[in-house]
Amino acid sequence: MKITESNWAEVEAYLKHDDRCVLPLGSTEQHAHLSLSVDSILARKIANDAAGPLGVPVFPAVPYGLTPYFMAFPGTVSLRLTTYAALVRDILDSLYDTGFRRILIVNGHGGNSPVQPVCAEWMQDRAEARCRFHDWWRAPKTWAAVQAVDPIASHASWMENFPWTRLEGRPTPPEQKPYVDFDRLRDRNAAGVRNLIGDGNYGGHYQKPDADMLNIWDVAVDETRALLQGDWA
Repeated sequence: MKITESNWAEVEAYLKHDDRCVLPLGSTEQHAHLSLSVDSILARKIANDAAGPLGVPVFPAVPYGLTPYFMAFPGTVSLRLTTYAALVRDILDSLYDTGFRRILIVNGHGGNSPVQPVCAEWMQDRAEARCRFHDWWRAPKTWAAVQAVDPIASHASWMENFPWTRLEGRPTPPEQKPYVDFDRLRDRNAAGVRNLIGDGNYGGHYQKPDADMLNIWDVAVDETRALLQGDWA
C-alpha cells in the first residue's frame, strides 16, 4: 500500500485493523557513476517490495539525510544533525498522531544512523509505540549475501549497482578500483574526502552480474519483511 497511491479514507480504513507502517530514509549524495538518489531509490524499493504483499502502508522516502563528507561533490545535499533529528521526530509524531503505533524505518544511508537515538527517545515518550530502525544493506542475512559475492564491497561500488540505480547511457568502469582505507577518511573535510576517493567509489568492482544482484535483493526483501511480520510485543 503506497501512500502516494492512496487517499486518507483508505488509510483510515486500514488503521481499523492494523497500525503498522514503513518509513524509508534516503539521501541525496554522490554515488560515483550511479544516481545521486541511490539511497532513496533503494530504501523506497526495499520498503515497497517487502510491505507490498502485506498491504502495509509505505510512506514516501525522505530524500535528504546526513552527508557532510560528500559536500565537495556537486548535487549532494546534507542536513545538520539537529535539523535531521527534528525532522525524523516530527514525522514519527505525525504518524503516531494519525494512528500508527508500529513503525519500521528502512534506512538506505549509513550516514543517517546517528538519528537512531531519536527513535529510542521517541518510544520513551510513547510507551505503547514501537519503532524499528533497519539498515537494510547491512542486516545479517543481506550482508552475508553481499560478502558471498565479493568481500570488497563499499559505497558506490557494485553492491549499490542495481538495474534501478543505474543511469542510462552512462556505463560504469570495467575495472576493480583499489580500496580506500576508511581510517584515512575519518579526519578529512569534504575536499579531503574527494581528493582521496576520486570518482566517489570507495573501492571494489563497479558492477556485478544482475543475477547476483537480484539474489541479494531477494534476501534483503525477505529480511525486511520478516521485521514487519515479527513479534512487536
